[in-house]
Amino acid sequence: MKKFLGLLMMYILCLANTQAQRLAEDSLRIDKLPALPFLPDPLLTDEGGANTPVQTIGQWEARKKWIREQYQYWVSGSRPPAPGNVTAKVISETRSGDVKLRMVELSFGPGMSAKMRVELMIPSSKKPLPVFMTQWNHRGWAQVAVRRGYIGCIYAGADNMDDTKDYATIFSGYDFATLMKRAWGASRVVDYLHTLQEVDTAAIALTGHSRNGKQSLMAAAFDERIKAVVTSSGGTGGESTFRYSDERFESESVEEITRVFPYWFSPRLRLFSGREQRLPVDQNLLMSLIAPRGLMMVSAITETQGNDWGIEQSYKSVQKAYHFLHADSNVAILLRRGRHQHAARDAEDFIDFFDYVFHRSSRRPENRLYHGYSFDNWKKLSGETGDTRKWTKLQGPLRERQDSIRQRIKWLLGDEPPGVPAERSLSPLLTRNRTYPDDYLAEVIGQPTVPETVKKMEVGPYNALGEDLWGTIYFPAGKVAGDSVAGQLPLVIFLHEYSYATGSQMRMEGLIRKFTALGYAVLRFDFAGFGTRIEEAGHFYERYPHWSLMGKMVADTRAIINDACTRMPFVDTSHIYLAGYSLGGTVALFTAALDERVKGTAIVAGFSSLRNDNVGTEGIRHYSHLHGLIPRLGFYEGRENSIPVDFDDVLTAVAPRPVLVVAPERDRIHGIGKVKAIVNNASAVYNKAGAGQQLSLKILDDYTRFKEPVEKEIEEWLSRQR
Repeated sequence: MKKFLGLLMMYILCLANTQAQRLAEDSLRIDKLPALPFLPDPLLTDEGGANTPVQTIGQWEARKKWIREQYQYWVSGSRPPAPGNVTAKVISETRSGDVKLRMVELSFGPGMSAKMRVELMIPSSKKPLPVFMTQWNHRGWAQVAVRRGYIGCIYAGADNMDDTKDYATIFSGYDFATLMKRAWGASRVVDYLHTLQEVDTAAIALTGHSRNGKQSLMAAAFDERIKAVVTSSGGTGGESTFRYSDERFESESVEEITRVFPYWFSPRLRLFSGREQRLPVDQNLLMSLIAPRGLMMVSAITETQGNDWGIEQSYKSVQKAYHFLHADSNVAILLRRGRHQHAARDAEDFIDFFDYVFHRSSRRPENRLYHGYSFDNWKKLSGETGDTRKWTKLQGPLRERQDSIRQRIKWLLGDEPPGVPAERSLSPLLTRNRTYPDDYLAEVIGQPTVPETVKKMEVGPYNALGEDLWGTIYFPAGKVAGDSVAGQLPLVIFLHEYSYATGSQMRMEGLIRKFTALGYAVLRFDFAGFGTRIEEAGHFYERYPHWSLMGKMVADTRAIINDACTRMPFVDTSHIYLAGYSLGGTVALFTAALDERVKGTAIVAGFSSLRNDNVGTEGIRHYSHLHGLIPRLGFYEGRENSIPVDFDDVLTAVAPRPVLVVAPERDRIHGIGKVKAIVNNASAVYNKAGAGQQLSLKILDDYTRFKEPVEKEIEEWLSRQR
């Protein structure tokens, strides 16, 4: 026995070492894959190489084959072919009124050892019926579908009842991970459905929620007998792509999802943490395989680990495949209000879509987009055709150059409409706990939890920040007594990342605790288009065609600084600081350049070179085409050297005030070499002004994320500013 156990242990170690070696080899392979910073195009073959467009059905079929191969290798693990020997054993059959309830056990595979339990709810009918298929823990959805004239079909491929867990052992030689095992198991249920005379095999629909939404997409992408699918809040690895779920978006990143749920996907997927741009395939390509069959992407706009903006990008990408196949109306998107939950109302929406695809109804999906921006549409709205200004070389004394830089920044950010600041006569903001109800979206998203060492003040209607903005201010508890603060406190305004779904709510707990411990007051608010203000930006460029969203974000930040100087008696107005991550870092830098009341700025992964970092990264298209932040930059595509201002100029406009730049070594959006060059250029200005120590660059051995080492850098920097 001891000898046997020893040999078994050696075998297991050998397998582990072999797998580790293969993963190491794959990691090296990844660095040689093309860098595709935007979503891969469904209709391009050899993208990043020959970039050959798909123009014929034959080319499309070859493209689909390649996508399926790559997806199995890098994301899901490999799946066996159909076993061809599925048999059904009826366990029980009863009636509930006019509905037949049938319990079935399917057997298949080597020695018929693979199993799958299925429950069917079959309404009485003289003709074959469509099928509403889902997993065991969504039985309630199937019950709703039966009312709508569908056969309800639930199968044991979910956490609470999973007959697929042993499939990898039974079907040796295939390394499919949990989600693909369940998806493959769903296809065995379809095998069975195709044997039933009660079933309309041209109308089999599949849906699932969360991780079940992910597996439903996999099943439909690999099994064309599934004629329509709805993915409900599938999130990352579902309707949301890996590229647009990284840490900048405060959603479930590749690193997080493969660490917390290592069995969901192939272990190879984890190798793409921080280098998602190297993924040959992404979820938009998986979903394009479903075309021309029915596909609807569903999520809540305020999913705490979701990204409604990213899902819209998936939808826009997948539309290309549907358009190519003349099936535009068969792809839909439904962004609902609420949390990561589901109810009967959602099942009714799904069935409405299935009815439309199966020609049982003529009611089309609404397909409302919250982030419907496109650069081409902006050009039509604004009527702008390019930059007609003649920009002269920046030269002369520092003050003169700074004034010129500010004029260029203002032009780039658009024509800010005339406005007025808050009245100084408004009631000052005091530290009492305000009792009016919060905005409903903030309540849905949730708020940071703070310890007893911190007091907070909600600022909302009737006495709001800036131009009717909500926000929250946090104080060291020991400094607060009733409505007053002992002395005046330095203030940090923290500006959030691309957290479309949650705004400023999610990242703040550690920062609030640390910054208040240093004696600072901390203020947070949401940018237009994010969190509680998600609906505010939907028609922004219809309302302000010559301004920009970035300009609005900067204007809001400056308005809050004005409030801090005029309406917050607890603020030391000579010590107002900005700190920001990703998008927030960019806004912070532009704001500091335009507003000298900012004493200092800490920026994390917030910029690179507009002129010189456009190959292998999102480049200026990030601002002009992708997020719609600075549309005017789009006129410089292909002639980036003509951009009137770059970030070294923006830093020059801030000089000689303190700036901390924190840059990850492996930032896939901002090339670290370009970041260094920008800071080096600005350092010459700081040195000449006798303030060389005021501009500091800290490079971290990491990819772009906001973890403890980043918080520590800002914390230490702030501690030196007092």
